[in-house]
Amino acid sequence: MAGAQQPVEWARHWSYAELPDLDLLRARYIRHTFPRHSHEGYVVATVSDGVEDIGTPAGTLHAGPGTVIMINPEVPHSARAGIPEGWVYDTLYPSAQVINDIAADTTRMRGTVGFAETGVADPYAARLIAEVHRAAEEGNALAADSVLRVVVTRLLTRHGTAFPVAAPRAAGARDAARARALLESRMAEPPTLEALAAELGTSPFALLRAFKKQYGMPPHTWLTDARVRRARRMLDAGTAPSVAATEVGFTDQPHLNRHFTRIVGVPPGAYQRERARTYKTGPERPR
Repeated sequence: MAGAQQPVEWARHWSYAELPDLDLLRARYIRHTFPRHSHEGYVVATVSDGVEDIGTPAGTLHAGPGTVIMINPEVPHSARAGIPEGWVYDTLYPSAQVINDIAADTTRMRGTVGFAETGVADPYAARLIAEVHRAAEEGNALAADSVLRVVVTRLLTRHGTAFPVAAPRAAGARDAARARALLESRMAEPPTLEALAAELGTSPFALLRAFKKQYGMPPHTWLTDARVRRARRMLDAGTAPSVAATEVGFTDQPHLNRHFTRIVGVPPGAYQRERARTYKTGPERPR
């Protein structure tokens, strides 16, 4: 008797024109691993099959079916399969504007809001996240927008918090922020750690320690993440992947392909093709 067919990896990262400032990812990953990275906006996801292991600053979260994952902007995290069969999940990437507008409209929280927990067991919210995807894929803008607001309100009400006003930065944090700004401005030709530290008037080790404390990853890892973010914006604007690769500092398109796929979850060409369609109705849902 023939053995059971092994599952295969697939992924679709797209946007729905009627829900601006929101990206959607639906995927099955088995061997794929996401390196430590962060997002400018929020991550709201749910696993429908298998187990995803998410590395966070607080430890590893084992997310199975019914788990809702909430990650705030700029929080470093990684992900990989928690079992050999991998995991299937629906992910929403709402911008900070989307989350904070919903919070202002439906909760008493004001200012910049976020989630106090990374993973919670909430099968109902999990079904709502999947329903946002389904409604978008069917081109049902009213349902997609309505359910998105319902699930975000539920999660904010149960697990949300308002971020405190930032305190004045210590010297190390100021150096880290200045280093980040310099790396952003010289992305294609970044300095060495020693040269960067000398320009800021500190030591390489002190800068490395301060940067990791502030951003959760060393400068070279952060720079790769930042290059992929900038490449995404260029791809969204229609720039060819080969051009985006060199503009952001990768040696060539295969170099971009490797890091983009690891961090975003799909290759840059597939990402750009999906975005260029600017769906009024969604792509076919994988079976």
